[in-house]
Amino acid sequence: MNYWWLARGVIMEQTVTAKIQIKADKQTTYLLEQSMSVYMQACNFVAEYVDNTHQLKQIPLQKAVYEDLRNNFGLMSQMACNVPRTVIAKFKTAKTNTGKWIKPEFKKPFLALSFNRDYSITKDILSIGTLSGRVKVGFSYKGLEHYFSTLGEKPYLFGGATLFKKKNKLYLGISVTYNIPDIQIEEINNVVGIDRGIRFLATTHDSKGETKFYSGNEVKQKRAKFADVRKQLQVRQTPSARRRLKKIGNRENRWMNNVNHCLSKALVENYPEKTMFVIEDLTGIRGATEKVRRRYRYVQVSWTYYDLETKLTYKAERKGQKVIKVDAHYTSQMCPKCGHTHKLNRDHKNHCFCCRNCGYKSNDDRIGAMNIYQRGLAFIQDYLNEKNNPNNQDGQVCSDGVKSTTPRCNDSSFEKKSKKGRRPKSRNTTGQLQAHRL
Repeated sequence: MNYWWLARGVIMEQTVTAKIQIKADKQTTYLLEQSMSVYMQACNFVAEYVDNTHQLKQIPLQKAVYEDLRNNFGLMSQMACNVPRTVIAKFKTAKTNTGKWIKPEFKKPFLALSFNRDYSITKDILSIGTLSGRVKVGFSYKGLEHYFSTLGEKPYLFGGATLFKKKNKLYLGISVTYNIPDIQIEEINNVVGIDRGIRFLATTHDSKGETKFYSGNEVKQKRAKFADVRKQLQVRQTPSARRRLKKIGNRENRWMNNVNHCLSKALVENYPEKTMFVIEDLTGIRGATEKVRRRYRYVQVSWTYYDLETKLTYKAERKGQKVIKVDAHYTSQMCPKCGHTHKLNRDHKNHCFCCRNCGYKSNDDRIGAMNIYQRGLAFIQDYLNEKNNPNNQDGQVCSDGVKSTTPRCNDSSFEKKSKKGRRPKSRNTTGQLQAHRL
């Protein structure tokens, strides 16, 4: 396995969105809302053109629609350049998320802006381009003062921004990029394995041998209430019921977003700098969760694993920590003491793990966190071995002379069995984990 991407340097970039509130009078607010509405209509026009021609290249698309955007919609020159870019990004996002060609529909008014072209910032004034020319407004950035200390210059560089309306208030989301230190593998002094789940949102096991559980019972119960209310409203099939459904969906999304923010923040703050968080690679998990019983399918499929992963990643990087992903297979079936793997080792009903080989017993979520932690140790060991022996491609030799494999699972026979959907009845990996036992 090649680890060249882990040695890119000691500096890396991180981009966040700083949301500020616009303070404008009625006339200026009208001009901004008018520009937002026309920009949305222009995006739908270009989306229709792209859907017919399948043209997703920036320059040819801009040449084809530029005159129509200027003459028919009255957009300023920079706005007419931003529209094709916005539409192309939406098409590519839909293709990535669904794997299908889907024409996006822009339903809410908004306005995409480019820094120092159609929007700029001075000390207390924000200048924004509209259909009727530039307008200057005040803005509030409470809690974001550090981003605006240099007003778009180093260390915080401003990029594109989006003007939108929410609860009768105008906001501007500005893309802010800044440099953060990139922690190298050699500097890691603490490893934390994180097992994500439903009964426990997260179960951690660290280098000190300590295990922490973050309960998910309250989250599960509240989401069940949301689902029950939605079910009752869906039966009615009235306009008011549909409006209520939309509000409930948005409310649940905001609440879950806050839960993941709080959980990721707690995980990051509980551990010092130069900590490496190890999580499971859950790519393709939706296909597996859809096979469960119908009554459990909604909970399994809609759980926000990826949202928690993204929030944990950027918060950890900001604090000088690192997040890596390892193979998720058999983390709850493999004994962390002897390496014996069998599906009957785990009792799903009682949430208990009992090794059929050595008799080791513990909570099944704790077992998952311990195995993820050990695969993180193996990840570090393989990286260091490859760095010291770059010509060794077949495998790395641990300190006890045992040849180990990477936690991303390079075993070709294992990959073939996984593709067929069959798992071996027993798989003893004692030798692979011998150097990293607890």
